[in-house]
Amino acid sequence: MENYDELIKKEEEFQVNTTSNTNNKNEEPKSKRGRKKKSLGQGINEIKDQNKFFIDVSKDESQRELIQNILREANNKSYGREIILKDLVLIALPKITQKEILRLQETSLSEMERVSMALDEYNKKSETKLSLGEFLVKKLSL
Repeated sequence: MENYDELIKKEEEFQVNTTSNTNNKNEEPKSKRGRKKKSLGQGINEIKDQNKFFIDVSKDESQRELIQNILREANNKSYGREIILKDLVLIALPKITQKEILRLQETSLSEMERVSMALDEYNKKSETKLSLGEFLVKKLSL
């Protein structure tokens, strides 16, 4: 009988210890392993903190050939170090004008974004608040 009472006391102590341990575990957040997720707040303003840029031209063969031809021609020399893509980009970037930047911005728009821009411009010009459907009906004369 004594052994039975001792076993019950030990079991009660064990339950008390495990519940206190689980409460401590819930209170202390564990740090997760692996790569940290980027916060949703990062955007265009965070580019100034970026140190590395990568250019992927593997899918467009004409762009890849253009880059390779320019680099091959630039490296067709007797002296000096090898010219790499970084050198080519750093020489070309200052020559980009505001006109080219506007052209880049235009090419980045999807069809729906272009329609939305036209709607915003129309609403601003005519001082109305047409919905997208109303605007399309008016423009298409339906």
